[in-house]
Amino acid sequence: MVDIWLPYGESDVCVRVPARNFLGTIEPKKAAGVSDPEAELKRALKEPIGSKRLNEIAKAGQKIAIVVDDATRDAPSELMLLPVLAELNSVGVNDEDITIIFGCGTHRSVTPEEEIKLLGNEVISRIKTISHNCRSEDLVYIGKTKTYGTKVKVNHIFAEADLKILLGDVGFHYYAGYGGGRKSVMPAISCSETIQHNHAMLLNSKARTGILEGNPVHEDMTEAAKLSKVDFIVNVVTNSQGKLVKAFAGDMEKAFYEAKKLVDELYRVTVDRRADIVVVSAGGHPGDINLYQAYKGLDNALEVVKRNGTIILVAECPEGHGNQVFYEWMMRYGELKKVEREIKRHFVMGGHKAYYLLKAQKNHTIILVSSLPDYYTSDVFKLKTARAINDAFKEALKISGTSSKVWVLPLGNHTLPSVRIQN
Repeated sequence: MVDIWLPYGESDVCVRVPARNFLGTIEPKKAAGVSDPEAELKRALKEPIGSKRLNEIAKAGQKIAIVVDDATRDAPSELMLLPVLAELNSVGVNDEDITIIFGCGTHRSVTPEEEIKLLGNEVISRIKTISHNCRSEDLVYIGKTKTYGTKVKVNHIFAEADLKILLGDVGFHYYAGYGGGRKSVMPAISCSETIQHNHAMLLNSKARTGILEGNPVHEDMTEAAKLSKVDFIVNVVTNSQGKLVKAFAGDMEKAFYEAKKLVDELYRVTVDRRADIVVVSAGGHPGDINLYQAYKGLDNALEVVKRNGTIILVAECPEGHGNQVFYEWMMRYGELKKVEREIKRHFVMGGHKAYYLLKAQKNHTIILVSSLPDYYTSDVFKLKTARAINDAFKEALKISGTSSKVWVLPLGNHTLPSVRIQN
């Protein structure tokens, strides 16, 4: 037997796979975190890509807006913020003139406890923070994207700021191609209608993980972010342990694309064959905070499982499904063709997750190991369930056969596998 430990919430669970079935684990390349993360952030700020230094752009008396990720992301916001604040303070910018905006997109607001966890006590005690509300009446219209005609409304504090800064991390995203960069404007601080118009393009065949060229979701996001006149970004790439590997600062597009190159080096993994069974973890908290977020790991697992194969998704989901529209579309439509039709007719954010899940279920059996009630998971989301990972594995062997070959993805939300030779 081969024992493989997989992240599950704040802990780990172990799956036992017979050696004769085990193809191996698919994991990101090993990369050491920098010994001094603060020094690496300062280096990036001193060596901006395609831009003047932040302390050359900022001026005393300016109103400054800084967008950071919400609680569904694991970007090291506190680590990025402190050097940025120091650089702003060095040219006379007062803390009172800075507002930190949690880029919640369509997600819920950040709780006070989460604010401390994300930013640290020092930042919270010094700087005003707000959670973006995509349905607020205070959003400001800044124009329409030329290529795709998206009417862009954004957070009014960001729109009215004299200096606009984005902080985030860069990793794979299953229809925007990659997270980071422009995504800190769209969807992070955009209105619900803006987000819906953009995300409805996910049906396009180029709207896929790791693809930017020809991806309409990405291209529209970039154009929207340009309309907002972003002045400066700081993006980071972390290793599979969440340690900082490298920081990138400067121009919104140029710094993002440099970070994207490193993501490809670390997280694209090529294997020689597909498996009958793939066991995938969403990567633990916060990647498996709910089913809505955990789906990303499942989406990446689809790249290396055979048609009609079985996927075991390991995701605690302590906050349930995570999105009411996702739940309602699964309840109301429940069939792939009906969901596709509704996306084309009247896309609502959250409906896309129903589309992806039903599409995955069309040619695969999916077993979920989570804390969600079985009746709820089975009846609404049409997933097979197991309370323990090894019970799920035994069921997978019954479905796919005792001689089934198995891949294990411990960090499914962050790993993009591909097959060198199709079989």
